[in-house]
Order: sequence, then structure tokens, then C-alpha cells
Amino acid sequence: MGIDPSVVSYNTLLRVYGEAELFGEAIHLFRLMQRKEIEQNVVTYNTMIKIYGKSLEHEKATNLMQEMQNRGIEPNAITYSTIIAIWGKAGKLDRAAMLFQKLRSSGVEIDPVLYQTMIVAYERVGLVAHAKRLLHELRQPDTIPRETAITILARAGRIEEATWVFRQAFDAGEVKDISVFGCMIELFSRNKKYANVIEVFEKMRSAGYFPDSHIIALVLNSYGKLREFETADDLYSEMQEEGCVFSDQVHFQMLSLYGARKDFNMLESLFERLDSDSNINKKELHHVVAGIYERANRLNDASRIMNRMNKRRTFNSSPV
Repeated sequence: MGIDPSVVSYNTLLRVYGEAELFGEAIHLFRLMQRKEIEQNVVTYNTMIKIYGKSLEHEKATNLMQEMQNRGIEPNAITYSTIIAIWGKAGKLDRAAMLFQKLRSSGVEIDPVLYQTMIVAYERVGLVAHAKRLLHELRQPDTIPRETAITILARAGRIEEATWVFRQAFDAGEVKDISVFGCMIELFSRNKKYANVIEVFEKMRSAGYFPDSHIIALVLNSYGKLREFETADDLYSEMQEEGCVFSDQVHFQMLSLYGARKDFNMLESLFERLDSDSNINKKELHHVVAGIYERANRLNDASRIMNRMNKRRTFNSSPV
């Protein structure tokens, strides 16, 4: 007997469709859930509202919020901030402002993400006084650090708003905290915005900041996704020359990039060097390299790597 997918499974599939911009498939699945009377929750609706926003169907996004309320599903801060962002980007700030004011007068708790979304909407059209008024309500000074706004928006997954504030702040020389660069790189990497990862990384380097291993691994992965293998190779070498101590994750990422471009000579060269490094996890190293060869359908090489690890394990466990 088969297992019926849960609402979590459907929500995940909706999100995947949205990220891939398969809007028709997402809408079909959403309505299919309703026809089959499959449970839908606030996450389901928030995902669909975001999808309608991306497909520029602003009225349908707003109608969904009304539909969920009619079904007894209460919107949350994510619902409201998404709707406000949609109307702001559509150039209908009056609709966004009306919703925001309605929420305040109805006693709904307005969290920092919702405030920052409305503040960004005002700033994007030059209504600085309105933005400052909201900042006062947050009990923050008029000159609230944009770094704070970036962090709030990025952690909430508000990609477009965080990006806009980040670029404004960087151009004004206001991004001083290295963690803000890292926060944006992680946000873009999670959402597969690889060109944006590189954009932030280049700004980070131009500002004189030295990335840690985690950031380098994300950047290398982005170069790989963009098929910019030589640039990734140059970065890997440059960072080593500058004295960066890499985690295993960075080395393994570089091995994967060599495999992706089918440069097996470089793969073997780096593998041999890492295999002689006492700081590297040898078991994981061998599994990574064997996996790369398997994906390339080089099964003899994959077996060679695993046999090499097994022989070493047997030797190390032999009694003296």
C-alpha cells in the first residue's frame, strides 16, 4: 500500500516549482491539493503568494490572502511582508501602505521584517520621510545602520529587499561588518543565485576583507555552477598563496570542480597532495574522489581509489 504524500511534501514541491519558475506546474499542484482535499496550511499559501508575485500576478496573490482567511488559515508576518513587497515592486505603493496601516490599526504584531519591507518600499520610491517615520516607530534612530536592515531581511529570506539595501549601503560605503557580506553570500547561495554570490564576493574583496573557508567553498561552488572553472582554480591558488587555511570542505569542492570539467589529471594531482596531508580526513577524501569518478562513469578509477583506502585500512589494522 502506497504512502500518501504529506502537506510538507507538497509544500516542498511547490517551493521547488517556484524556484525553477515553473509557475503553471505550481498552480496546478496547488489546485490539485484542493480538489483532493489535501491539507493546506499557511506555508502552502505563503509559497503560492510568492509564486504569484514572481509571475507578476499581483491581484491573484492578494486574492489568495483573502482565500486563506476564508478557509480559517491565519496569515502571518511572512504573508503580509510578501504581499507588501509584491505591491511595492509593482509600483502600487498605495496598496502596500494601505495594508500596512490596516495591520497596525487591527492590532496585528508587526515584526522587524515587516517593518523593514515597508521601509524599503518607501525608500525605493524616494519617500525618505515615510521611511524615517517607521524607523521612529521601531524606536531606532533615523540613521539605523543599513547593515542591521540587511541582516534582518537576509535572515528572513527577503532576497530582493536585502539585495537592494545591500547595494545601496555598499555604494555609500556603509558596509563595514564582514558578517554582512557573508550573510548575503549565504542567502544567494541558498537560493541558487550564483552570479549574485560572485557579485557580493567581489565587493567583499574590493573592500579588503579576507573570506573564511566556508565563504570560499560557497564561492567555488558558484563558479562551478557558472562553468567558470579557470576562475575557480585561480581563486583556490590565490587564497592558498595569501595564507588561507582551508577546511576539508574547500578542498573537496575543488576536487568536484575538476571532476565537473573532466580534468582528471588535475583531480589526481590534488588528490595525491591531499592524501599526503595529515590534516585531511582520508576516509572522506577517498569517498569524495571515488564518487566523482563514479559520476563520470569511470568505474575502474573509482574502484582503484576505494581499494587504495581499503588496503591502507588493512595495513594500519595489522598487528605489529
